[in-house]
Amino acid sequence: MALASISTVHGLDPGTGQSLTVEVKSGVIQAVHRSQAAASESGQGWLAAGLIDLQVNGYAGHDLNDDQVTPETVQALARAMLASGVTTFLPTLITASEAQLTKALVAVQAARRLDPVVANMVPYVHVEGPAIAPEDGPRGAHPAAHVRAPSVAEFDRWQQASGSVVGMVTLSPHWPESAAYISHVVASGVHVALGHTDASPAQIVAAVDAGARISTHLGNGMYAMINRRRNPFWAQLVDDRLCASFIADGHHLAPDLLKVMLRSKGLGQSMIVSDATAIGGMSAGHYQASIGGAVTLSANGRLSMDDGSDQYLAGAALPLLAGVANLVRDGGLGLSDALGLATVQPGRWVGGRGLLAPGQPADLIRFNWDTTMVAPQLTGVWLGGQSMI
Repeated sequence: MALASISTVHGLDPGTGQSLTVEVKSGVIQAVHRSQAAASESGQGWLAAGLIDLQVNGYAGHDLNDDQVTPETVQALARAMLASGVTTFLPTLITASEAQLTKALVAVQAARRLDPVVANMVPYVHVEGPAIAPEDGPRGAHPAAHVRAPSVAEFDRWQQASGSVVGMVTLSPHWPESAAYISHVVASGVHVALGHTDASPAQIVAAVDAGARISTHLGNGMYAMINRRRNPFWAQLVDDRLCASFIADGHHLAPDLLKVMLRSKGLGQSMIVSDATAIGGMSAGHYQASIGGAVTLSANGRLSMDDGSDQYLAGAALPLLAGVANLVRDGGLGLSDALGLATVQPGRWVGGRGLLAPGQPADLIRFNWDTTMVAPQLTGVWLGGQSMI
């Protein structure tokens, strides 16, 4: 019987600049070799594990929060994610009616069943809401009409209808039902995150005691002006039990704030997400979106609500790889550490993915970038060892 062939992928180590050769067999990394070979001999670009994005609402016109979402929507979105360097992502559904949420959950599960690419890329769904703060500001671009208290019965109906495809839920812990809801969700094996909240410090602590372990896009989904002594920000930033996600697109967080938060949480309890919407990757202009309604996408990638103030953002429009570059430019990190916040750290929440190591799925990216370039340029993406671009 002929043995399966071993393929190799070449590039440069983002941490050391050494030549990297990754051996792949049957979709799995077999070995990683490093040497001092010149860049011209090692292949073009930096080589890293594929990016992992835990918050994707849509991209390139593919919208998970449209009421007409289908399995084909999810399949097309997965290909768009691959083209942006993301090899694992969580389809993210924001606050909506139970009927619409259930329809979207069923569509994602169907896409996972029908399409091996989606099955490899999507471990589960992130439901962001509907139990968030109802007030303008912390509610963000979520529709006020569908904000409601957390319901164990509704969560169970989601799981029953979709084959338990929900793996993460974001909520505000200000609701009286929050602690019991969090305990139930965590007991079912689902991660709970805190976000879009103006909860008190005591409510934050109670939620973490009940099992919440993630802060969703910390520093956003809050009032523009907060009490400097008592607010939901400090309580989450200081609790070492919470891993914080940040949107590092250059618009959601000022560079100094991003640096402070990364230093406070530490790289081991931090990660970045794109929070990309269907408008992401499109040309600058005015759009009617399922998230935020009338929105404007600026040439610099800022996506804002057309409410006359330009104060509130309507999600994000830049891919996760742009966030990695911003972490280097504005966050004071080296390229290897920045990549870790988009691979190893989010990978902890999806079964330990994101490592460039033997035994890991051969999900890889290669790209050109230095600090003089506006954006990284992908030159290769591999999913399970198969070249995708």
